[in-house]
Amino acid sequence: MKKGLAKFVLWISGWKSEATDLDTAKKSVMIAAPHTSNWDLIYMVAIFWQHNITVKFFIKDVYTKGIHGGFFRWLGGIGINRKQAGNQVETAANLFQKEEELIIIIPPEGTRKRVEKWKKGFYYIAQKANVPVSFGYLDYKEKIGGVGGYINLSDSFENDMDKIKEFYKTKTGKFPKDYNTEIY
Repeated sequence: MKKGLAKFVLWISGWKSEATDLDTAKKSVMIAAPHTSNWDLIYMVAIFWQHNITVKFFIKDVYTKGIHGGFFRWLGGIGINRKQAGNQVETAANLFQKEEELIIIIPPEGTRKRVEKWKKGFYYIAQKANVPVSFGYLDYKEKIGGVGGYINLSDSFENDMDKIKEFYKTKTGKFPKDYNTEIY
């Protein structure tokens, strides 16, 4: 059912998907960028359902509670209370120890508005869990999204971020003015 729904959503909206290195991506922290619109969630979920990939993603916990909470959890949402101090890096890294295959999608911008720098939680989670960082993306200019590769983290944060930056510099968000390619 999910795959059929995904194909319909992508067809009717004119989007295409691509996915490289899916075997590696099946256990990774996946960057979701650029993130400038609520539509990103719909296209992202459709693309992964089309490829039969189960994903989890962090979202404000208000979305995973109440009457609509079940829907967002069904999509893969993991509620995060950003106002409450907690070790989300440790929690996420522990999820990887329990699962054979797990993709946790994290929009490092942390918001749909323009930011000066990406949040580094995705990096620290991948480092702690000893899994690669995969490159999930939506390019509204080309109407294509998917997985565009991955990186095994090195001992150099700057070198790793330069490689990530190189990949994402050509991607266009729904609202380009809200996406900053200067990520760190």
